[in-house]
Order: sequence, then structure tokens, then C-alpha cells
Amino acid sequence: MTCITGTAHATAVPDWVLKFMDAIDTLEFDEGFAPLTEDTDMFFGTAHIHGVEAIKAFFVKIDAPLIITHEVLEYWTAGDGVRLLRGEAVMAKKSAPDQVVRAPFMHIFSLDREEPVRVRTLRITAGPLQTDSVM
Repeated sequence: MTCITGTAHATAVPDWVLKFMDAIDTLEFDEGFAPLTEDTDMFFGTAHIHGVEAIKAFFVKIDAPLIITHEVLEYWTAGDGVRLLRGEAVMAKKSAPDQVVRAPFMHIFSLDREEPVRVRTLRITAGPLQTDSVM
């Protein structure tokens, strides 16, 4: 696990993050998932997913039944390749598009390198959320 040193600084959201969020919303992973590799680990709540193909399959499983948009609200750099993202997911079941639910989320990216960006670890927390509303 990477230790964060120093302080985090708010900064403009980089294009690769916006493409990553769009890939999750559309489930079209090509360019948006380019920073992930077969060595990338993702932790989503208690789930641990290893490798880009398994991460894609995970998002298909949880997001395919939904109409979903991830809105980036804040983005920080925290040194040592650590990037922090706070946002909100706006979602509804495809079968009940008028029942919209909003859920806060936080992503912590640990980067192997910056150019081109390669994500070593992604940690995601989401909620609180009444899961029966969308699951």
C-alpha cells in the first residue's frame, strides 16, 4: 500500500479520468480503460478484482442493468502517484428510469507512472446507498 506524504492539492480533472468515468457509464472500455493493465488491482467495497479484463467484467455486471452517469466533483493530486477523486453517481434501473438515485463515491488511484498513465491500484467506496432502489 502506498503511503501518502505531504498534502493533497486540488487540480483540474485530467482527460484520462473523464474518459475512465465515461467508459464506466457507457461500458465501452477501449480508450477509457487504457490506463489499466493486467497487473491493476481494484478494490470496490469488499470486492478485490485483479486485471483489466476482470475489472471490465465487474463493471458490466453491476452497471449493465442501470442508466448511470458518474459526475466528477473534485480531483486532487496527493504526491507519490496518488490521485483522489470525489464524485456522485446518478443512476436508475433501465426498467424504472424515473426512479433516480444519487450516490456519492470516492476513487483513490495509485499510479505506477504518469506518462502514459498506468494505474497500479484503484480503491472505490460508494454510498451510502439504498441498494434495493437500483439493484
